[in-house]
Amino acid sequence: MIVRIMGEGQVDLTDADLDLLNSFDSELESAIEKGDEAAFRKALHDLLGKVREHGTPLEPDALEPSQFILPHADASMDEVRQMLQDDGLIPG
Repeated sequence: MIVRIMGEGQVDLTDADLDLLNSFDSELESAIEKGDEAAFRKALHDLLGKVREHGTPLEPDALEPSQFILPHADASMDEVRQMLQDDGLIPG
């Protein structure tokens, strides 16, 4: 599955990574619901870190359709809140 991190590019992840990413997505949502900036920063950092760690970067000029779009590392809580309005960053 192709995941885009805004401002960084795309990575290819296996379908087996989906459950792991969903757990990080849930932590991010919980931090936003509580308005906990420290927990939000940690959850966003952890989510993006796992994607970078487990993903294989695509070539910078590749334009593959992305199954998921994740916020950039410096995104504000409000920016991510808007992205979460549908099914979360990683729909389960």
